Amino acid sequence: MLISRTVVKAGMLGLLFALPALAATPQITVFDQVDVLPMHATAVSPEQRIQRNQRVVVKGDRIVAVGPATDIAMPQGARRIDGKGRFLLPGLAEMHGHVPPLVDFSGMPKRYLDDVLSLYLAGGVTTVRGMLGHDQQLRLKDDIASGKRLGPTLYLAGPSFNQHTVTSAEQARERVQQHKAEGWDLLKIHPGLSLEHYQAIAGEAKKQNIDFAGHVPEAVGIEQAIVLGSRTIDHLDGYMAALGGFEKALTTEDMAPLVALTKQHNVAVVPTEALWQTIIGAADITRLQTYDELKYMPAQVIAGWQRYLQQGAGPYYTGDTAQLHAENRRLLLQELHRAGVTVLLGTDAPQLFSVPGLSLRREIPKMVAAGMSPYDILRSGTVLVGQYFADKDQFGQVRAGQRADLLLVDGNPLKDLSVLNQPAGVMVRGQWLSREILDGMLAEIAQARLAENK
Repeated sequence: MLISRTVVKAGMLGLLFALPALAATPQITVFDQVDVLPMHATAVSPEQRIQRNQRVVVKGDRIVAVGPATDIAMPQGARRIDGKGRFLLPGLAEMHGHVPPLVDFSGMPKRYLDDVLSLYLAGGVTTVRGMLGHDQQLRLKDDIASGKRLGPTLYLAGPSFNQHTVTSAEQARERVQQHKAEGWDLLKIHPGLSLEHYQAIAGEAKKQNIDFAGHVPEAVGIEQAIVLGSRTIDHLDGYMAALGGFEKALTTEDMAPLVALTKQHNVAVVPTEALWQTIIGAADITRLQTYDELKYMPAQVIAGWQRYLQQGAGPYYTGDTAQLHAENRRLLLQELHRAGVTVLLGTDAPQLFSVPGLSLRREIPKMVAAGMSPYDILRSGTVLVGQYFADKDQFGQVRAGQRADLLLVDGNPLKDLSVLNQPAGVMVRGQWLSREILDGMLAEIAQARLAENK
């Protein structure tokens, strides 16, 4: 499926979301003379991390060849993308994202869903783990996979498991079976569950071979969530409650037992640090409101975000001790990373001042502040995500056989991660979106927001 530049220039972006599936003869695309960051899991030494002057061949939605430009012949009729002086790496993942319902809701603009999907792509996000299922969202996932709608590949959690949706241990088990039968990729855990109900969910999830992840209910606690097999602990939830980190400065020694337990049980974390600083009251409120990417969000969304700042309250708000709390979270992420716990890239967009795709530019500096290297941060959004979803598909590396989700940038991200903010182009499942196309998508979204406010 090819996207016409004239469609974008003509302001007819809506056509992009109702295009036919890929033709019977897939387009062949070649990234030529490009420096590649393959993100191979074994590429641990600096000299292995960049492969210079490569030719990467894509056919349909797969990478079919990667090697020196001098060794791989240019396929006849291929579309050539000049990669000289540029770097090619796997597309990034949002491991705690949200996607609006397929049906209209809460008076939001009709185009809001497609705008969210476009914003993810414009930010270089080609895979989203959606963390709260909605009616017909599985159809949206299929529509994207088949090419009927443009967007990142979705892996979706079903509707929430919480104190309102779970009424007994037996009903909890039945609900797990239902979510598995319906085709959800994982179960979403919210606060409020009792330990008995959580145990029932965990036990049945193991039987049904379906992951569960998300929050840590207060009655469960972080230790039980880890031991019972939560696949990820999102927002670093539960750690501070167990450690008393809301009101006192923690040490590495304080954190060591829980860090070791997390590593022992192979539980990953999705920190969402930038968002959480806003939620707990530690973010710079003035700076939040200057984010350029806010122009892409509907006015009613921004108004809701502003109300949160004005109220200075909420179940996770820590007020006067927010800065101490934030520093404890930074130290915790640092210690988890040092211990070899899997850290996965996620921002919880679209939530408070976290705009889909573009929120990565806010999260990545928080990971740097926690001592993660550029290479480790890139791994958190590429190969480690591919390993997480290894039973679904092959992606997250630049190598033959992998899904053709690729990010072309104009500088070396190992030296400057900010080059990710303005990619030269994004490829999602073999579909190429040049910088010109991405700019056109963003411009139309911004124009739509202005028109809505008139």
